[in-house]
Amino acid sequence: MLEVCLLGTGGMMPLPYRWLTSMMARYNGKSILIDCGEGTQIALKEKGWSPKPIDIICFTHFHADHISGLPGMLLTMGNAERTEPLLLIGPKGLTKTVSALRVIAPELPFPVTCVEIEGSEQRFAFEGFYIEAFRVNHNVTCYGYSIVVERAGKFQLEKAESLGIEKRYWNRLQKGETLTLDGKVYTPDMVMGGARKGLKVTYCTDTRPTEGIVEHAADADLFICEGMYGEPDKQEKAKEYKHMTFLEAANLAKRAGVRKLWLTHYSPSLVRPEDFMGGVRKIFPGAVAAKDGRTVDLLFDGEDAPSEGSAECAAEKAADSGKEQDSK
Repeated sequence: MLEVCLLGTGGMMPLPYRWLTSMMARYNGKSILIDCGEGTQIALKEKGWSPKPIDIICFTHFHADHISGLPGMLLTMGNAERTEPLLLIGPKGLTKTVSALRVIAPELPFPVTCVEIEGSEQRFAFEGFYIEAFRVNHNVTCYGYSIVVERAGKFQLEKAESLGIEKRYWNRLQKGETLTLDGKVYTPDMVMGGARKGLKVTYCTDTRPTEGIVEHAADADLFICEGMYGEPDKQEKAKEYKHMTFLEAANLAKRAGVRKLWLTHYSPSLVRPEDFMGGVRKIFPGAVAAKDGRTVDLLFDGEDAPSEGSAECAAEKAADSGKEQDSK
C-alpha cells in the first residue's frame, strides 16, 4: 500500500484556509515529501503526521512557495532528536540554495545530502520503489516526479515443488536470491511469474502542458497536477506565466490514461475551485478539485480495499471537508 497525502494545495502564498502545495507519500517505512513551502509543517501537524521520519525531500524548483519552509522543517527535525540522514533531491543549484537557506539552520544533529538532477530525467532507486524526475516547462528549471512501487511476479508453488526445492528456501528465491543447492543453481525466475502491475503516483506543478508529462504520468494510479487557473478567461495568463488551467490538466490526465486526477496549486484569487469543475469532468470524470489534507491509500490490484466503515475509507471521504470550508 502506498499512502499519499496532499498536504497543501495553494500557489504563490499561503492562505488562512489553504497551505502551499506539498505532498507526502509513505511506503514500506519510508516517507517522501515533495516540495516544502511555507506552512508545510503546520499542514503536517494538522494531518497528524510527524516530520521526524521523513527520509527524502524532492523539490520541483526553487521558487519560494515550494522551498521556503525547508529551514524550519530541518530545525523541527533536529529538535526531535533525529539522527538519521536526510536526502534532498532537486534541480541544479540545489546545494547552493540549501546552503543559503541553512544560514538560519546551521547546526543539525543529522547529515543532509543534496543530489542534483542530471539532464531532462533521472531515476533514483530505493528499496522496493524508485522516484523518477522529469523536466517540465516553467520559467525556471522545474521537474515533476513519479513515485513508482514495483511488484514482483507471484510465487509459483507448483514450479518450486516440481523442481524439488525445499520449502525453507522458497522465501529466499521469492526475494530475488539465487541459490546453489546440491550443486544445482536455482534462480528466482524459475519459480516466479511475470512482474505484476505496481503502484504509481505522478506529481507536477508550475508548468505548461508537455508531452513529457503525458509520457511520465502514463497509467498512473494517481496524477496530482497543477490547476493554477479555473476561470475560462485565464488561458492567456497561464501561457504568459507558464502555468496550467484546469482544462489543460484534465486533457493531460485523459491522454495519459491515469486512474485519478487531483488538481492543486491554485491561484490565491481562486477561492472556490469546485465552481469550475463542470468542464473538467466532461473531459476526465474522475477529476477532483483537491483540498488540503486529501489522502488516499493506493492498493495493488487484487488487494482488499478498506471496508466502507473503516478509518481509511472515511479519510478520503472526509478530506474535502477541510480548511477550505472556512472561506465560504
